[in-house]
Amino acid sequence: MPLPFVPLALRIGLAAVAGYGLARWATLRAGEGRRDQRAEDALDDLDEGFLLHRTASGASPEARQQNASLRLKRIIGFRGREWEIDAGLIARLRFRERRQ
Repeated sequence: MPLPFVPLALRIGLAAVAGYGLARWATLRAGEGRRDQRAEDALDDLDEGFLLHRTASGASPEARQQNASLRLKRIIGFRGREWEIDAGLIARLRFRERRQ
């Protein structure tokens, strides 16, 4: 019994064209990135683990702020190869009351 190659080839071709179009669109929308050395140094200075803290109690109630930082450093081995993973995250969530 012969296999219907034409419908299969059309599906694969359609998926390839859609993937190419999506990749092209994402590249055009992304723009040029920038690297800030101050941010790189701040990420390198993070301690390993998760830290969540608020601003000092003496801060004004209009400027309440919650900060979080996360650093994960691991070495993963698989099939004789090793990869070092170093992930860092600094986040800020700020609420301000707006008066009209």
